[in-house]
Amino acid sequence: MKPVAVIDFETTGISPEQGARATEVAIVLVEQGRIVDRFQSLMNAGAHIPAFITQLTGISNAMVQAAPDASEVMRKASNFVGDAPMVAHNASFDRKFWMGELFRLGLPARQPFACTMLLSRRLYPQAPNHKLGTLVDYHRLPRTGAAHRALADAEMAAELLLQIQQDLQRRHEVAAVDHDLLMALQQCQRQGVSALLSRHARV
Repeated sequence: MKPVAVIDFETTGISPEQGARATEVAIVLVEQGRIVDRFQSLMNAGAHIPAFITQLTGISNAMVQAAPDASEVMRKASNFVGDAPMVAHNASFDRKFWMGELFRLGLPARQPFACTMLLSRRLYPQAPNHKLGTLVDYHRLPRTGAAHRALADAEMAAELLLQIQQDLQRRHEVAAVDHDLLMALQQCQRQGVSALLSRHARV
């Protein structure tokens, strides 16, 4: 199976449509059940970081002013991902910034995005909630650094993805957990999950 790129952005706000820009990106490549490579960088998009965002992430205006230009970082990020399909926790957020930052450079952003939050809602409805940190603790997965920094969050999302893949193979006897199955599963109504997985089970 192809590698999957798990991505996380830190940003100045919630939406590029409202003028928010990325301040940090991290991408973790997952292949054959393990993390095989990482990319991380702060970036300078020329946008002011509000104080409450600095309190949340620890990323200051001084830090991004000393960072590489956003265009340089995003070109490297695009090359790092290549044509690998993508995964993020609350993927609708990260997908907007991936597309928005690459659109500014005239670069394609065709990768499909699977969402570990949506997948967890289908597979773990009993979890206390479906925030990344809660799910990491629920599955007793490693916390790899400070929350709300891109690499730590991307690594935790990657560990959650590996847990999801493992559970699909062991508990649901799915033969091959590829990105297409993840996309189908996250779009499935909860009552249809069992039927979907049974169609992909080992014969």
